[in-house]
Order: sequence, then structure tokens, then C-alpha cells
Amino acid sequence: MTLSGRFLLVAAVSALLLFLSAYTVDQTEQVIITQFGRPVGQPITEPGLNFKLPLIQQVNRFDKRYLAWDGPMVEMSTKDKTYVQVDTFARWRITDPMRYYLRLRDERSAQSRLEDILGSETRTAIARHELIEVVRSDKERIPLPDENVSGALLEEGTLGLLRPIRVGRLAIEKQVFQAAAPKLAEFGIELLDVRFKRINYNQEVLERIYQRMISERLQIAQRFRSEGEGEAARISGKKDRDINEIESMAYKRVQEIRGEADAKATEIYAKAYTQKPEAAEFFRFLKSMETYRQIIDRDSTIVLSTDSDLYALLKRIQRKPPDD
Repeated sequence: MTLSGRFLLVAAVSALLLFLSAYTVDQTEQVIITQFGRPVGQPITEPGLNFKLPLIQQVNRFDKRYLAWDGPMVEMSTKDKTYVQVDTFARWRITDPMRYYLRLRDERSAQSRLEDILGSETRTAIARHELIEVVRSDKERIPLPDENVSGALLEEGTLGLLRPIRVGRLAIEKQVFQAAAPKLAEFGIELLDVRFKRINYNQEVLERIYQRMISERLQIAQRFRSEGEGEAARISGKKDRDINEIESMAYKRVQEIRGEADAKATEIYAKAYTQKPEAAEFFRFLKSMETYRQIIDRDSTIVLSTDSDLYALLKRIQRKPPDD
């Protein structure tokens, strides 16, 4: 092999060794160098170009950014023995890569450890509080009143009312965070936040809630129905009272008019009797004819005494001699 060939071979080997020994650290990464599985030196957290022993040492990269943990939907019991399904998520990051590597090795193991610790603390926190504490977000938040529930309904009991809470979901999430953060710190993990993404009722609980909602609405409907029936009865009574009052006033007015008419007729009769005897006699005759017309028809049978006024007129007609 010539000198130039040897030089090229040495240059190629040197370039290969330089390529195998050089590595870059990204801004989003932190690196631990291991030699035969054991860490060597301190973690590298600053970005830039670095070197290692080729073939012997290995680069282990860990994310330096915020990482997400999204737990499964888990069913758990509250303090009042009500089962709910809780979906939890958290944000975390690696703050001590050396401890993280020694205890967990990779992100898959970290996710499993997060699920164990956060799931356990979530069950413990949920079991310490009643359902309304878990569902309501904040104890300072005042629920909007139901516009369909009147003041009278609220005074009768707890219909449409929610019991005031002492803790609230935000405080329960904080309890989970405070309990889980020290345990995760032992693995080189900083827990940033824990939230309940979703809380669903168990199917049996959901059925009871629906039944309670239906019962409350039926009570409200019954109250409205009772109020409507009472108002209808009041309106009907007022109507009947007004009708009776109008009929009484009308009857009174009719009797007044009739009395005035009778008085006027009597006055006219009296004047007619006192003016001329012939006119009075003729008037009596006309009134008698009207009376006959009203009480006598073709099929009438009348029994009269001999001293009645009606019989006197008929008797007078009967005594009149017939014309020849």
C-alpha cells in the first residue's frame, strides 16, 4: 500500500471515529451518556455539539419540554357510595434526568408510573368527598336558579336547590396534585398540573338522576297545575258573581220600570174615569173585551158566578132583545 493510500485510509478511519463520537444536543433535549449501561458524567442539558467515546458510550436522549399524561376513564366511588367515571390528564416534565434514567429508563415506564400514582391519588381524593363536591367546579360559584321554580316552591323544601359545597372540584384536583407531586419527584419528574377532563355518571347513578329530575319537574308541573286550577276557580267565581250582580241589577231595573209603567197606567185610568162617565164606561167595556179575548177561545169552558163582572156583561148581552 502506498503512502497516499495509507493516508487516505487513516483519514477515513479518523473521519468515521469522529462521526461516531460527535453528537448534537437539541434545544428540546437533555442527554445522558452511558457506558455499558452505566451513566458517565453529568447530564448534558445545554444545546450544542458534544463528543463521546465511539462504540463504547451511548447517547440517551430525554425530552426537556412539557409532556402530557392522559389517563384512562376509570370508575371509582365517592364518599356517598356513588360510582362515577373519571377521566384525568396531567402535565409533567423531566427535571432530574439522571434520577429519571436510573429509576425509569424511558418515557413508557414514566407513563406507567404516572398512571399508578395519579390514578391511586385520584381514587383516594374522590373517595373522601361526596358526589356534589366532585361535580361542582368551585365552591364560590353560585348556580343559576331555575326560572321555572317560584319562590313558594323553594320555600316548601329543597326542590330546585343545590346543597352548598365546602370544597369543589378545583380543590380536589389540587389535593391530588399535592399528594402526587412528592412521589413523582423521587423519579426525577416535576408534576406541573392535574385536571379532571371528564366526569361521567355510572349508568345506575344516571338513571337515578334522571328519575330525580323527572320527579322534580312533575312536582313543578303539579304546582303550576294547582295554581292554574285555583286561578280558574277564582275567575269562574268572579264571573258567576258578576253575572248574578248584573242579573240582579237588571231585574231591579225591570221591576222599577214596570212599577213606573203600572203607576202611569193607573194614573191614566184614574184620569179617564174622572173626566167623563161615558168614556169610563166605554173604557171598561174595552178592557172587558180584551179580557174575554185572552181567556176565552173556541174550546174554553168557564164557570162564572152570577155576581162577577165578566158574567154581568154577558148577562147584559143576553137580555138584549133580538132585532126583528
